[in-house]
Amino acid sequence: MKTVEAPARPLRQPPSQAVPPERKRSAQPKSGERAYEEVLLRRYAVSRDPALRDDLVERFMPLARSLALRYQGTRESIDDLFQVAYMGLVKAVDGFDPRRASSFTTYAVPTILGELRRHFRDRVWNLRLPRSLQERAAKVEDVMAALGDELEHSPTVGQIAERAELEVDEVLEAMRAAEARRTLSLDMPRSRDEESDPVIETIGTGDLSYDAAEARIAAPAAGLDDREMLVIRLRFGVGKTQSEIGEEIGVSQMQVSRIMRGALHKLLRAVRGEVEQQAA
Repeated sequence: MKTVEAPARPLRQPPSQAVPPERKRSAQPKSGERAYEEVLLRRYAVSRDPALRDDLVERFMPLARSLALRYQGTRESIDDLFQVAYMGLVKAVDGFDPRRASSFTTYAVPTILGELRRHFRDRVWNLRLPRSLQERAAKVEDVMAALGDELEHSPTVGQIAERAELEVDEVLEAMRAAEARRTLSLDMPRSRDEESDPVIETIGTGDLSYDAAEARIAAPAAGLDDREMLVIRLRFGVGKTQSEIGEEIGVSQMQVSRIMRGALHKLLRAVRGEVEQQAA
């Protein structure tokens, strides 16, 4: 992604690109600093002086970094997340109106988090999920991080649901959806050893021959009539489509589907032993 670099002060870069270097400053400013920052915010709201904006962005960079660190551990590099958070901070400084909001932090936090969520929604998801589900997953992750800081331990699903004003099932669905950002390639090696086999070679497949054997054993007890036996043989033994089977035995495709469904139900009952149990 494009890196946002700090311009030299005389260049007067446009607001979307000018992010000054970060000073070593406490994330929680003292009361005197906070009052001075409020003065700067009011001045910038009137003058739109780029130099004032650069100073404000520089002062609130620790806030942006702390919000970006909430997403540490994802597949995105932390440097990229910092850049996204800085862009959100620039938007917050440009959009803040002291006449409407009493606290810049209260306005900036959702603005920066929104920028981070959009970044994940638009660029990071490996699986394409509905936007509403992506946004809910981001909201749940934000609530989890906030509750974790407050409680000093991992919150329960019920606590997350209460804070996020969601149902428990919606929270669980969002948690599962969040895994779409952390998919792994089946071609990647199982270990760091260069000669390690890929993950895909460790995944087993079902052996359909066992199912076929069970079906053949259960067929005599299933009570299939001649037409049902013929349809099953043509469909699964010969491999014909339902349309082809219908043409061969002189019925419609819908009738073939109905015959096959009934025959498979009988076979399933026989495999499970339900026929013998009912007879007993």
